[in-house]
Amino acid sequence: MGSGKTTIAFKLSHRFNMRYISTDDLIEKREKCTINEIFTKKGEDYFRGVETQVIRDACAMENVIIDLGGGAVLRDENWEIIKASGVVICLIADENTIMERTKKYKHRPLLNVEDPKQRIRNLLAKRAPFYARADHCVDTGKLTVRQSVEKIAGIVEECSGKAGN
Repeated sequence: MGSGKTTIAFKLSHRFNMRYISTDDLIEKREKCTINEIFTKKGEDYFRGVETQVIRDACAMENVIIDLGGGAVLRDENWEIIKASGVVICLIADENTIMERTKKYKHRPLLNVEDPKQRIRNLLAKRAPFYARADHCVDTGKLTVRQSVEKIAGIVEECSGKAGN
């Protein structure tokens, strides 16, 4: 959340002439309501179950760049699916950067709390071991969008070269 996943994934999809897929968008289409409404009405456990189904569907597609929600990595089942489907690149940023990037958005259910900065700190600490399982991590906090895209494109191209594709 706030690491630039959506913007960067969208730009990468254009660069590589691939289809952009947002699992959050797919969840909202499937459930016919917003993620915030899902969290409010049905809870996070329900949301995570739907998220796993959507990840499975998205990873079965070909020629796609997938923008996963930040909490998708909390389930081992999701890791098995995403690791089998391609290169996993985790975008990270420090708590101040995330706070600055997300403060104007009210649709973030996990940040609709009294102390969002503390929540960000807690989420980062809880998720750090899961994010570390990615093939590559890129800190977008001090990079422009363009620099982030260039860095990730280089990683993808290097990984594709190693695979002989």
